[in-house]
Amino acid sequence: MTNFSAQYSRRKFLITAGASAVGSVFLKGCLGNPPESISEATRTQKVEALTLPAEQVPETKSANIGFIGQTDAAPLIIAQELGFFAKYGVPDIKLQKQPSWAVVRDKLELDPAGGGIEAGMVLTPMPYLMALGVVTKGNKKIPMYLPLRLNVGGQGITVADSLKGTGVKLDTSVLKQRAQEAKAAGKPLRFAHTFKGGTSDIMLRYWLAAGGIDPENDVVIQIVPGAQLVSNLQTGDIQGFCVGEPWHLRAINQKVGYTALITGEFWKDHPEKALAFRADWVDKHPKTTKAILKAVMEAQQWCDKMENREEMAQLLSRDEYAKVPVKDIIDRLKGKIDYGDGRPVAENSPHVMRYWEKGTASYPYQSHDQWFLTENMRWGMLPVNTDTKAIIKQVNREDLWREAAKEMGIAAAEIPKNPSKGVEKFFDGVAFNPADPVAYLKNVKIKKI
Repeated sequence: MTNFSAQYSRRKFLITAGASAVGSVFLKGCLGNPPESISEATRTQKVEALTLPAEQVPETKSANIGFIGQTDAAPLIIAQELGFFAKYGVPDIKLQKQPSWAVVRDKLELDPAGGGIEAGMVLTPMPYLMALGVVTKGNKKIPMYLPLRLNVGGQGITVADSLKGTGVKLDTSVLKQRAQEAKAAGKPLRFAHTFKGGTSDIMLRYWLAAGGIDPENDVVIQIVPGAQLVSNLQTGDIQGFCVGEPWHLRAINQKVGYTALITGEFWKDHPEKALAFRADWVDKHPKTTKAILKAVMEAQQWCDKMENREEMAQLLSRDEYAKVPVKDIIDRLKGKIDYGDGRPVAENSPHVMRYWEKGTASYPYQSHDQWFLTENMRWGMLPVNTDTKAIIKQVNREDLWREAAKEMGIAAAEIPKNPSKGVEKFFDGVAFNPADPVAYLKNVKIKKI
């Protein structure tokens, strides 16, 4: 994997006292040594800070990073809990839990000196929508950078148990008649996502449209914060949602819904959350930015080791993070998928959430950003004449990822050579060529434009 031998031969482990009955963990080592079992008297083991060459010393040791309490945030949480931020010279990073993506956006809009944040866990399209001024107050354009992807896969679409009779899974054509009947009765089916134009919104719309259901006219699409989705499903306010974990397994455990699909079945190895920064802050603090990236990248490697997922679930379950029971997290983190509708439980699913995957889960492919921008144009959330090539060049900072990887000593085989992954194919057989998004838009049958 990563060539850290020269650095780690000098590493000493710094044991720091800790007392947290709810989930601090004792970790045998940060690069994959088998973890100790979690004891009642938990302790956290952190690594000693590196002696950095002068050209890599961060301009500041602090920054505020917003996050949402779900499993996608694991690399940020692990970087904090295991001391990777401190290791790379930024010990004063403060993780700030936010109640919704809208609040993350609001905090990124604010100047840090005025109570804002310098960086945040985001849905992949968010920094683009902010930079273009389509989701900001007064449509103000907020220059943003996206230099790192936090994870791939691991999301899903859950529907209410009341829809089990339709048999809806990947194919929504079986739901079309039910949707038409509900609309005619004046009680259209309602589906939720977490942010307009965001990852879950786009995937939900695609899934419905692929089966002939027009998300603009046949059903109601609304925004509900992630932590409120299961309760809204339980009350019947919504009949389905697209979001990350741990809300799908929680819906099954509470016997209010089932997983229609894992989004890896929708689009294999699809990109998910990202880490975005205010561009003005990065321009003033390039070395600090790379220090943060290094810490998160090392945490991503740790997160990808299945032997670490039990400890990771314990950490994520804590109140200051996801605030959900471990039983609502652990199975899907380990690739065990119970769909909740009688389908066989999938063991070792290839669609388990991944954070590193030899660099390909962390590296921010520009072609992935192109698809999300194209879909935003499809549904009228961006003008159809948006210069996507120009905005990707402005926002996507894969060059910072590469620089950080090289400074860390990441093996060349784990540094993607091309910012495009090329043609992508979806579950319905449709292909997306990032070099020709116009052709894609012409060919999709249901669209707002």
